[in-house]
Amino acid sequence: MHFTGLAPLVSLVAEGEAGGDPVAGRTPILPLWGELIFGIIAFGLLYYVVAKKVVPNLEKAYAARAAAIEGGMAQAEEAQAAAEAAKAQYEAQLKDARTEASQIREDARAQGTAIVTEMRGQAQAEATRITEAAHRQIEAERSQAAASLRLEVGRLSTDLASKIVGESLHDETRQRGIVDRFLAELESGTLKAQKVES
Repeated sequence: MHFTGLAPLVSLVAEGEAGGDPVAGRTPILPLWGELIFGIIAFGLLYYVVAKKVVPNLEKAYAARAAAIEGGMAQAEEAQAAAEAAKAQYEAQLKDARTEASQIREDARAQGTAIVTEMRGQAQAEATRITEAAHRQIEAERSQAAASLRLEVGRLSTDLASKIVGESLHDETRQRGIVDRFLAELESGTLKAQKVES
């Protein structure tokens, strides 16, 4: 196998060994003094720039980030404490509202019972009043009917007796006495049937 791309490199190495290259006889691990001094100066400058410019900025950014995280955690804790306080207040208000609603229901139930009892008493009193008024009216009408019936019975009795006796019995005083006596005997049960002689 023949590599054509490596030929120039091999020729350069061969020239370096044969020609006057000062690096050719040295150990490849040890650098040259000029390169070493230049590397140390470059490293010092890089270290100085990083130490004076980059690290303080990183420290500031780290401190700001840590403060933000701590502040965020503190704010989160405060928000959580506020949320728990709001929840406790809400639960207390809900408990108070339930207690108040229960009290209102009990008051309404008691008022309803009192109203029903009062209305029942009023209805009973009204029913009693109406019943008593009806009894009085019935008694008055009964008395009036009895008096009217008494007069009618008396008049009919007088007319009948007048026809039987053959004389007028329409004298009021006499009629009233006869009718009252007849009705009294009729009510007491002492009226006896008498045989009429013809």
